[in-house]
Amino acid sequence: MLKGERVVLRPVRERDLAAFIAAHTDISNRGEFFPLGVQPESVLRRTYAETGFWERDEGTLLIWDRDDVLVGHIEFFRPVNYWDAYELSYQLYGPEHAGQGYTTEAVRLLVDYLFAAKKVNRLSLVIVPDNTPSRRIADKCGFQFEGTARGAFFNHGHNVDVHIYALLRDDPRPWHNPT
Repeated sequence: MLKGERVVLRPVRERDLAAFIAAHTDISNRGEFFPLGVQPESVLRRTYAETGFWERDEGTLLIWDRDDVLVGHIEFFRPVNYWDAYELSYQLYGPEHAGQGYTTEAVRLLVDYLFAAKKVNRLSLVIVPDNTPSRRIADKCGFQFEGTARGAFFNHGHNVDVHIYALLRDDPRPWHNPT
């Protein structure tokens, strides 16, 4: 469990599974920029039974606010097997949770955890250019813009460009040295 001022990140527990599945399969939670594809409930339940959504090189943590309300999830995974890197992905479960600082704090907590617990040099975010809130999160968390991958992301019926942001183990983390 990772605790911040606004959020608590914790692995999916059995008692959370139904709420996680409901939020994951509700397309209206996807917003404008999150991929529309969903995994079937049977696959999610089987994966939970086998791994608890937590393995050596990938994992999902639920984001809870301080009132114990499930507000979203954050995950890490290997984008390609030959990179010394994890990609982070996050999703809030409803517009009422946006703008509260939950995702920024969740990213910071997971960044600190991954660099402390995993031998990985790079964390990345892949962000649709029009996703201004996620670009702000990348900036607030010290991720540096590296470039554009043209047509790399399929969503809402067409391919779109994505921006690649990265934070290396030795890069400054703004939340450790507030100005």
